[in-house]
Amino acid sequence: MRKNGHSNKMKKDELICGVHPVMEALRSDLHVEKLLVRRDAGGKGIQELKNLARELGVPWQPVPLEKLDRLTTTEHQGVVAFISQVPVQDLDGVIAQAYDRGEDPLLVALDGVTDVRNVGAIARSAECFGAHGLVVPKAGTARLGSDAVKSSAGALLRKPVCRTDQLPLALERAREHGLRIIAVSEKAEQMIGTCDLTGPLVLVMGAEDTGISEAILRKADALVRIPMAGTLGSLNVSVATGVALFEALRQRTVPAARVK
Repeated sequence: MRKNGHSNKMKKDELICGVHPVMEALRSDLHVEKLLVRRDAGGKGIQELKNLARELGVPWQPVPLEKLDRLTTTEHQGVVAFISQVPVQDLDGVIAQAYDRGEDPLLVALDGVTDVRNVGAIARSAECFGAHGLVVPKAGTARLGSDAVKSSAGALLRKPVCRTDQLPLALERAREHGLRIIAVSEKAEQMIGTCDLTGPLVLVMGAEDTGISEAILRKADALVRIPMAGTLGSLNVSVATGVALFEALRQRTVPAARVK
């Protein structure tokens, strides 16, 4: 296995190579996160593969041959699929299960979080603080492979993960189930401790560098920020998520801590 130019090596069981194997993976129960297709690849098989990926909502990216060769020594025929180890669950089902248990659903939605270690740490915090699941876009987010699972201390295999083609639509679906959308952003004026975080809720966390996108901020019922005492302007997104989830758990479990 060749190195891909990063300190982490791509695991063999996370890649499927070749037109027909990738086609079968797309048609199977495996979760294909994305495809890399050789930039100048053509032919009927490649076109059918692209069409199927588009139909299933699986993102694909044209890349130079050299990138595919760096990923694998296997004969790839110009196409490589990334397979997630993390099972994918239906958003409506995750919310319904929480309600069925007599609990107020608490979800964490990630808008553009691309660092694998951050996603893993967020999943671990979600598990520790009682969130019912994560909502993660299919494109523009970190891969949910073995490195993410390791960073989560296995939480990604226990905590439901709902993948979505469009995060705004997923938030609208959550709202239809009675969940409020709370965006945690340094741009907000309201402190998180003064916001009611009880009841059915989605906490939205943004990208490491740019934060939550304007399109998602407009979907929020409230914007809150975490108070800072130091000179740095923001926390790492995984740390911020842990703080936000702790505050939510505090309000939900300590009656005196609830915001009136």
